[in-house]
Amino acid sequence: MNKKGFIFDLDGVIVDTAKYHYLAWRKLAESIGVSFTEKENEQLKGVSRIKSLEKILEWGNKTISEDDFMKLMAIKNDDYLTYINKMNKEEILPDVNRVLEYLIQNEQGIALGSASKNARTILKKVNLISDFNAIVDGNDVEKGKPNPEVFLKAAKALGIAQEDCIVFEDSVAGVQAANAANMVSIGIGEQEILYEADYVFKNFTEMENSFLIELIKK
Repeated sequence: MNKKGFIFDLDGVIVDTAKYHYLAWRKLAESIGVSFTEKENEQLKGVSRIKSLEKILEWGNKTISEDDFMKLMAIKNDDYLTYINKMNKEEILPDVNRVLEYLIQNEQGIALGSASKNARTILKKVNLISDFNAIVDGNDVEKGKPNPEVFLKAAKALGIAQEDCIVFEDSVAGVQAANAANMVSIGIGEQEILYEADYVFKNFTEMENSFLIELIKK
């Protein structure tokens, strides 16, 4: 059987840490007088912490010093960490384990490609870190999605050509990054949001093993 590279985003694909990002960003935004709803939060999915804070400041028409900017980023991360430190394997999204196990059984390359700088911590908390052959996260890249750097580095770490890689993403920026890398893009979420992806599934429960086989055979 062919060997392909399957690259997973983390937040919203493997675990639902998006809800924790939302709570932490909302708390921070409100502390500086910026309105923040789920609509704004949707625009931060797959975006780095620096870019996310820049967007929030822009929405509120706020200007702050570099020192205050760094302090706010640290505050947000500390709030977020209080949530993820309580995580366990119960937080893994439905059928993620089945998909990972199937890919492992069929000796496929499995990598993480995430903007999160806490990716390794989270994978350890949910007891999945050993399932991945390579991990590329926010500590390893200079350019955030939609730049394809994170996925290109993941493919290189797997030793698999980028055109032989498949990306699972829940964000528009992530899908765009996968497309820019000339990889198969699979959106996990809503069709009307992730319409740029090659395929879209609401979640992994809709993705049968026969679909994975077809991806491997291509």
